[in-house]
Amino acid sequence: MSRDKKLVVAMVGLPAMGKSTVALKLKENLEKEDVRVAVFNNGDVRRRMLPGNTAHAGFYNPENVETAALREQIAATNMAEARAFLSAGGQIAILDATNVSPKRRETIRTTFSDLPLLFIECRNDDPALLDFSIDRKIRGQEFAHLPEPEAKRSFRERIGYYRHILRSLGPEDGNGVILDSLNNRILVERADSLLPYYARIRDLLVSDWIKNLFLARHGQSEDNLAGRIGGDTELTTTGRAQAWSLSRHFIGTPIPYVFTSTRRRTHEMAEPLVTARQYCSVFAFQEFDEIDAGECEGMTPAEIKERRPEVYAARSLDKYRYTYPGGESYAMLAERVERGLKKAFFLSGNAENILIVGHQAVNRVILSHFLFRRAEDVPYIYIPQDRYFHIVSTHTKKLFELKKF
Repeated sequence: MSRDKKLVVAMVGLPAMGKSTVALKLKENLEKEDVRVAVFNNGDVRRRMLPGNTAHAGFYNPENVETAALREQIAATNMAEARAFLSAGGQIAILDATNVSPKRRETIRTTFSDLPLLFIECRNDDPALLDFSIDRKIRGQEFAHLPEPEAKRSFRERIGYYRHILRSLGPEDGNGVILDSLNNRILVERADSLLPYYARIRDLLVSDWIKNLFLARHGQSEDNLAGRIGGDTELTTTGRAQAWSLSRHFIGTPIPYVFTSTRRRTHEMAEPLVTARQYCSVFAFQEFDEIDAGECEGMTPAEIKERRPEVYAARSLDKYRYTYPGGESYAMLAERVERGLKKAFFLSGNAENILIVGHQAVNRVILSHFLFRRAEDVPYIYIPQDRYFHIVSTHTKKLFELKKF
């Protein structure tokens, strides 16, 4: 890539839509290719210029003339710093802000009229994920002085103000991409293919970026000991020892995000590791619940063979596609686990390390996502309870290893 090429990337979207995650993902990947990239975040400028309380929603009310003027000043300062970076040899400046109004985008186009410009709008229509994102946002220093319910109300009100002035990207904005930031899918593309760095940026927008995923199964449960399928029993003494062993193994390793199912055994497996850390966000996803065995839930394989021989025989023929009566198949499980993975990757952003504590069938499906195993082989992937999988999946590195804890 020629070092004299310049590009301004302007993020667009409501708060908690994944804009900063996308911006940092682009920066980290492009820097590996010796492209000089910097992210210019309006929030950072705001906190620097106005160290007082700007967490209250009223600051973002478009009808508040005083704060509206301050926000315009903040945006102008951010853009000036981006231009200075490009003038000093930088190649890509990323403006990380909402930029949801046509007026703000017109200002950006005018300010950088002499440079190639690309808008990237982030969307995410999952209401549950928005709730999780808000929970994550309010844990930051900006909201530390507010009780949790008040912080949530304030942030939702802030989103409401931005939603009021939101106008999606249109042809009048020039080069633009609308991205489903949860599924890494481009919804609308109006961009010149010859735009500097665009081919690489487009590839990065639609790719997962997993630095270090630690995938563990819960320790031995009471139902495991009895050989029963499913259920929601607690860990045994052996299982609790495995949980503490997992926690000790990761002493000194920052793990800011832990994802579990809604079942007790995954919570108990994660608990020692989580309580040993001051900064650790835990999210329990139904998408990571074990496969639903329906009418066979709580039975042992021997009991199924004896009481429901037709189920036992049919499932033996095609374990991946067979659906338990009143329950699920592996194929159905894979769809929801895939949603859970996307949500986990979205919420953890650019975190260096994340941990998922799942179940046998769930973890088999997760592994198949990275290993590209044949569907018929997925139900037979080895998932131990005293080891974890370490997975790295980036554009420059692929790693898969099974490690004992």
